[in-house]
Amino acid sequence: MSATAIPQRTYRYYDFILGAFVCTILCSNLIGPAKIAQVHLPLIGEFTFGAGVLFFPISYVFGDILTEVYGYARARRVIWSGLAALVFASVMATLVVKLPPATGWHEQAAYESIFGQTPRIVLASITAFFCGEFVNSYTLAKMKLWTGGNALWSRIIGSTVCGEGVDSMVFYPLAFLGVWDTKLVFVVMASNYALKVLWEILATPLTYRIVAALKRAEREDYYDRGTKFTPFSLRT
Repeated sequence: MSATAIPQRTYRYYDFILGAFVCTILCSNLIGPAKIAQVHLPLIGEFTFGAGVLFFPISYVFGDILTEVYGYARARRVIWSGLAALVFASVMATLVVKLPPATGWHEQAAYESIFGQTPRIVLASITAFFCGEFVNSYTLAKMKLWTGGNALWSRIIGSTVCGEGVDSMVFYPLAFLGVWDTKLVFVVMASNYALKVLWEILATPLTYRIVAALKRAEREDYYDRGTKFTPFSLRT
């Protein structure tokens, strides 16, 4: 299918994927950044990484699936939905943290340490999400045209290398330079980036299965010929 605008039609699973994408984004941004983990790996030694890396790459899997099956414009709507949810959650978390604690409730400090993210971190997270997700979706859509729809693995991995790279290069310096030790910022940035790309590679067989099943169920395999790739639109 190739057209200037995506035909208005109903999809069976699009809304479910949208919901799963938003859920993943909220979990990874509200839970993951609060903890830096370190494990010992054979042949590598001590490996430091942000805990959010365990599930944040799932959002890129969803982004790949959405763009591959439904096209860039519908993936764009999902990204904006995730961005709106992330902004709303950040605002609500700030308001709840600022509420005066009740007499006898002594968990305010612990609550603030988890949900009381600084405006700088919130801004970095939102900016990195916006840039990374759109780079991921754009790269996959363009690579689908270049490859003629063949070699799905190349655009799954290629889009992740680009999208996650932009996300990492925006988030960690913007959020933590001058707060963490500079070496730690770049160690965590590099290790998280490597883990995210590795995660995507390992998930490629599962992505293949989901994409194939959705294409059959939805009777859709969209090619973004004539698509306007601006991120600043909600039109489909």
